[in-house]
Amino acid sequence: MAATVATLSVVAVLPALTGGSSAQATSGSASSPASATSVSSAASAAASASANSSYKSVGYFTQWGVYGRNYQVKNVETSGTAAQLTHLNYAFANIGADGKCFEANIAGEGDAWADYQRPLDAASSVDGTADTAGQALAGNFNQLRELKAANPKLKVMISIGGWGWSDHFSDSVQTAASRQALVASCLDIFIKGNLPLLDGKGGPGSAAGLFDGVDIDWEWPGSAGDTGTVYRPEDKQNFTALAAEFRKQLDAYGRTTHKHYDLSAFLPAAPAKIDAGFQVNKIFKYLDFGTVQGYDFHGPYESTTNQQSALKVPAGSPVANDFSDTQAIGDWLGRGAPARQLVLGVPFYGQGWTGVPDGGTAGLFQPSTGPAPATWSAGNEDYHALKALAESGTYTVHRDLKSGFAWLYDGTNFWTYDDPQVIAQKTAYIRQQHLGGAMVWSLDGDTSDGELITAIHDGLSHR
Repeated sequence: MAATVATLSVVAVLPALTGGSSAQATSGSASSPASATSVSSAASAAASASANSSYKSVGYFTQWGVYGRNYQVKNVETSGTAAQLTHLNYAFANIGADGKCFEANIAGEGDAWADYQRPLDAASSVDGTADTAGQALAGNFNQLRELKAANPKLKVMISIGGWGWSDHFSDSVQTAASRQALVASCLDIFIKGNLPLLDGKGGPGSAAGLFDGVDIDWEWPGSAGDTGTVYRPEDKQNFTALAAEFRKQLDAYGRTTHKHYDLSAFLPAAPAKIDAGFQVNKIFKYLDFGTVQGYDFHGPYESTTNQQSALKVPAGSPVANDFSDTQAIGDWLGRGAPARQLVLGVPFYGQGWTGVPDGGTAGLFQPSTGPAPATWSAGNEDYHALKALAESGTYTVHRDLKSGFAWLYDGTNFWTYDDPQVIAQKTAYIRQQHLGGAMVWSLDGDTSDGELITAIHDGLSHR
């Protein structure tokens, strides 16, 4: 008879092993600075944030999740997630070859239909009202507006770039003029809300007031990212200049609306990528906060199983100078980043391998035959699906409490992931280190009742 809850196996110290592959994360002219007014405004905001005892809870909402996963903006509300977030990052906006933000319906490049054209019925709407043919704003953007109305303290950010859409960042920020044009285009469409008019949707001011700031998700300045993404050595100072330009223009517009617009950036875990692309002692003058990648340390793109998001490097790791949350945060702190402006990233998904022998470690640090079967993409599975595996009686949950990570193993399939117990350890670390909070990729991986986001909220609240 199948058990309803998986057996827990606690691993405090693992045997030393040899072999394994290196982590993916290792692969690896500026204009005048912003005006004194911009720097002063950002510094004032940072000081205010430091004085505030509350933590940031940042969640990415994926544009494409409304399709196959059927994760709608309404789910952010019905799961109780919205009430526990400070920021929702909408992923993603794209930059064209002309160096400007754009909205369009182009396969693989833009989905204005999902963003603001797609009509939703009453059952799928946050406020229970069906969209009408005559309204200028529909789709996810209108639902986000309704979500903000129901949660007045929630800030919605437009995240620009991402792994697949960072192609044109480097080309777009080479000169002061090109940076000015890029930032102006992004603010015009998203902050000022002047969406392109497409088949009766959008138009001047149609999304005004929707977005409360910008998240720069450039993967990666100065080092390799996705295939075809351009990078060059001068990206490092150009990233600083881009952040300064965003801060300058956001502050200028904010003076007309009497509002502070947040500016954040997604930041890498690998020290080689930090050094190649970020002037750590300068960028936080312009950023309100940065979210540090706390996941994808390992995955089935490697042949040997490993942790993907451990709090600390586990004993017996076969990888020299391996990655972990404490390593990533420590590398940013050691280079001068303010602790209170660092927000630790947490995965709402797991990485998996198949054809894995036990090896005396319940599959950890063992060879595999490839990625484990999964719902959407082999080797990658949402937390809610992994929770079902853990409760199936087929898998055993194993934990390294000392290093802060968990994995599932059934004798052949191995999944590394975060669950509420792991998150409790991570939020305790965030509090102890006086960090800025937690970020999650991505909200659609959680359970229908928001189990993981509640664990983050409770942990940061020290409940």
